[in-house]
Amino acid sequence: MYKIISKKEIGPKVRTYEICAPEIARNAKAGQFVIFRIDDKGERVPLTVAGTDPQKGLVRIIFQEVGKSTMQLASLCEGDCIKDFAGPLGRPTEIKKYGTVVAVAGGVGTAEVLPVIKELKQAGNRIITVVGARCKDLIILEDELKRESDLLLFATNDGTLGIKGFVTAVLKDVISREKIDIAYAIGPVPMMKAVAELTMLKRIKTLVSLSPIMLDGTGMCGACRVSIGGKMKFVCVDGPEFDAHYVNWEELASRLELFKNLEKISVDKFKYSQECKCHKK
Repeated sequence: MYKIISKKEIGPKVRTYEICAPEIARNAKAGQFVIFRIDDKGERVPLTVAGTDPQKGLVRIIFQEVGKSTMQLASLCEGDCIKDFAGPLGRPTEIKKYGTVVAVAGGVGTAEVLPVIKELKQAGNRIITVVGARCKDLIILEDELKRESDLLLFATNDGTLGIKGFVTAVLKDVISREKIDIAYAIGPVPMMKAVAELTMLKRIKTLVSLSPIMLDGTGMCGACRVSIGGKMKFVCVDGPEFDAHYVNWEELASRLELFKNLEKISVDKFKYSQECKCHKK
């Protein structure tokens, strides 16, 4: 069992937890992830390691309530335990001195970008971070991003922070003014695809962190397969980071839609069960 040491809400239905998991805290690196399972009947859900404190044995995760399992996780309190917390999984980000790095994050993808830019900054890189969201209230981790970035830029759909528009508009402007040595993007599939198309035109190497449907996390089930340069790869063991210019984005988007109806049914059942508990009280 793994105890929840701290719990904070950092955005609308976005929470950060610190989980007591000493072995993972000692070994996890930027870009890697864990898989949690709340109880014996729970599904296995991957979450990026958003930070660690090896001395205290703590692993930080950040998640948004989007499905039954994340809603159930959000209902737990400090001191509660979850049954399984496996990791670190996946290949870590290759950290070296590239020069100028532009990191593009959309939504909760900000939580995945943060540990990457932190280590890239420590390796001597200049970090330009571009964050996108629907509005200012949905931006998370702004203060932490400022500490790790040489330049922090925003794009919001409604113009409440930064420019009004998408991250690609900001990225295009950055590319026109700066010599970018490598780009890194994490967020919704349409955003990552748009970033990849833009950087391909400029011949800027671009890495993306993919989050497909995943089960065991060890390469045995094949659920997280993606097509990279025409070859099948498993995100859990070959990734989660890949060259954005070789990702089959259409296939990835299609596979992510496979269980949408079942996911909605699961969420509705969970909400109903919670309402019933409230009525009984």
